Amino acid sequence: MKAVCWQGVNELSVERVPDPAILNAQDAIVKVTASTTCGSDLHLLGGHIPAMRAGDVIGHEFLGEIVETGPEVTRHRPGDRVVVCSIIGCGRCWSCRHGDWSLCENSNPNPGITDLMWGGSTAGIFGYSHAMGGFRGSHAEYVRVPFVDHNAFAVPEGVSDMDAVFASDAVPTGWMGADLGGVRPGDVVAVWGCGGVGQMAAKAAMLLGAERVVAIDRYPERLAMTSRHVGCEVVDYTTTDVVSELRERTGGRGPDVCIEAVGMEADSTGLQRVYDGVKQRLRLEQDRPAAVREAIHACRTGGSVFVLGVFAGFVDKFPLGALMNKGLTLRGAQQHGQRYIPKLLELIGRGELRPSHLATHTMTLDEGPRGYDLFRNKKDGCVRAVFRPWI
Repeated sequence: MKAVCWQGVNELSVERVPDPAILNAQDAIVKVTASTTCGSDLHLLGGHIPAMRAGDVIGHEFLGEIVETGPEVTRHRPGDRVVVCSIIGCGRCWSCRHGDWSLCENSNPNPGITDLMWGGSTAGIFGYSHAMGGFRGSHAEYVRVPFVDHNAFAVPEGVSDMDAVFASDAVPTGWMGADLGGVRPGDVVAVWGCGGVGQMAAKAAMLLGAERVVAIDRYPERLAMTSRHVGCEVVDYTTTDVVSELRERTGGRGPDVCIEAVGMEADSTGLQRVYDGVKQRLRLEQDRPAAVREAIHACRTGGSVFVLGVFAGFVDKFPLGALMNKGLTLRGAQQHGQRYIPKLLELIGRGELRPSHLATHTMTLDEGPRGYDLFRNKKDGCVRAVFRPWI
């Protein structure tokens, strides 16, 4: 089959790779009908995520049709149209049973890597390095889905592929940030980043009852898209001091909940931009935390900061004093998508949530490297490139 493969830093190619096969009794083979780029993929391309190997198939956000199941699969059968959660959970371990699916204790066959990196093991993730299990990714014609009864969800009739595909990762990730960030009716919420996850976090905050939501970015087309499709306020961080702007809009108090949806390659302005950029390139600092720093400083005293953007290692100049003295709650996680996907598919089916506008570019699998070039460099207004292997 054809697949988009990582060949080295900033190098992708479309290759022929072996077809997947059922390996365990709870597996299924899914024929991929739509698979989208994600901002966290850019960390792989940039060489910031360890344990990548030449030839690894990337991609983790996808939709497809089940074509084969293992003998112990009970909830799905061939022909089902399903969206697959990017995080792989076994459904049986302590973490899965408590809803912390991205901390699954059984789905990552290489736990020693994350134990060494972070002091604990995490779940497997499709197409996201051998540290996360070495699973083949979704930018392919077929994917093996382990524990399919817990990781694939039937798509309701009437829900389009372009809406459903984002229920794999972007929508539940954004929803988790608003939910676990503690958004309550009447809150003021600020979201750093107007990519797919940031827009979905902003929309989730609105649906959870936030009185005001402010999204922050620098790209005019993303700010315009967020204003038009999400319906919240937007701020261009290159034209104003964000902390002062947010305090002005909140009567001097600051937002109740701040959601960071940018991650380890956050951009910024001024000397901070130069400092973080140089230190990361020299590997003196693994991640650029500009948006996290700003969120902590902007948040009201006693408020909540949730980190949705992917980070891999250590950051410099972390404002621990502000966090402690302001009495903030800081949380973060890879998405616990299995908690949210069924409910989100219902919202999409009722028309209350429509993420299809994120798909600015629809392409064939053969155009994968070009799609990532558009996505990474934000050319032609690309917010997400969606690959359709069978079109």
